[in-house]
Amino acid sequence: MIQVIIFDFDGVIVDTEVPAYQAWQEIYQKHDCHLPLSTWVTCIGGSADIFSPYAYLEEQLGRPIERKKIRSKYYQRYIELVEMEPLLPGVKDYIDDAKRLGLKVALASSSSHSWVDGHLSRLGLIAHFDCIKCSEDVKAVKPDPALYQSVLDELELSADEGIVLEDSANGILAAKRAGLFCVAVPNPMTCRLSLDLADLQLTSLADLPLEKLLLRIEKNRGNNKR
Repeated sequence: MIQVIIFDFDGVIVDTEVPAYQAWQEIYQKHDCHLPLSTWVTCIGGSADIFSPYAYLEEQLGRPIERKKIRSKYYQRYIELVEMEPLLPGVKDYIDDAKRLGLKVALASSSSHSWVDGHLSRLGLIAHFDCIKCSEDVKAVKPDPALYQSVLDELELSADEGIVLEDSANGILAAKRAGLFCVAVPNPMTCRLSLDLADLQLTSLADLPLEKLLLRIEKNRGNNKR
């Protein structure tokens, strides 16, 4: 029986992925360089070790850049763009329905608590979450399963009692490594990735109400036991 719905944050609750790419594209364009989308999407949902936009820009320029100055410009523009983004469709309905059904609501993000908690507070959502795990809470972020395992451990639940909502290949891999049922909800950036490891893929949470999702999962489990 499902006991917890676990959200990713970036790209699932708010589309922070398009603003991130846009902010970097603007920086690259100012340097007469280009950041291909195919290169950028490989790092979505994972750690900063996967890809460095600073190093990649330096490779194209053939010289070092003022990373601190560029980081400041990027972050300022990124925040500006993210704060214009609304909640993604179906998110509030899923949270409300989970609470109504007596389920726990959790979050597992490779981002920092300051980033995640700050935006959840801004959106008036943070009080709805029973557990929030971010990069500071584990030794390794996605695609490592530690974030998801940490949620299960704190809530004293097993993997078969949870559902994960993810948008990226790195996040889906983390969820599956933790043994969780994973629903892929790609955004305009991650829809270009192969998300085949997910157990189910939706174009939006608004496409399938939570109660219908739960019924589908239980039906599939019943069929598998036969």
